[in-house]
Order: sequence, then C-alpha cells, then structure tokens
Amino acid sequence: MDIRGGVASMNVSLTPELEALIQNKLASGLYKNAAEVVREGLRLLAEQDEWKAEARRKIAEGVAQAQAGKLIKSDEAFERISKRIDGRRKKPKNR
Repeated sequence: MDIRGGVASMNVSLTPELEALIQNKLASGLYKNAAEVVREGLRLLAEQDEWKAEARRKIAEGVAQAQAGKLIKSDEAFERISKRIDGRRKKPKNR
C-alpha cells in the first residue's frame, strides 16, 4: 500500500466479472474512474456490515427476552406493528 497526499493507493486483482462490472459502471457515466466505483462498493459493504451487526444485536436481544419469559401474544404484536406502520404513513415526507 502506498500513501500519498493522505490517500492510500493499493493494487488489487479482480476477476474478469468484477472488471467488467467496473467498466459497465464507468460506461454509465455515473462514475469518473475505477477508484470511485470501488470506494462506493466498499462504502455499501460497510453499510451492509453495520446493518447485519445491528440485526444480530436485535435478534440476540429478542432471544434473551424470550428466554426470560418476556413475550407478548401474537395479537398484541400485530397490533403494535400495525400502529407503527400507520404512524409512518401519516408522517409528512421531507422533500
């Protein structure tokens, strides 16, 4: 890895499929260079990792609550979910 001007430079080997994906993204005009495509992919990967970690934490919390006997009846659960959904539908959208 080479660091110049606060930006790290790294050589990586890509499969032909990944190279074609980068070329297609560049051809779309949405990205100026391959580095932008790779940075966006890594940003999305980090975002996905955070989402998965949060989901795992919530699942573990739910399992612990269930094991402690802190359960609610399905009718009540569905009612809570419906209220949440209705509340989100009523909120004005920011534009």
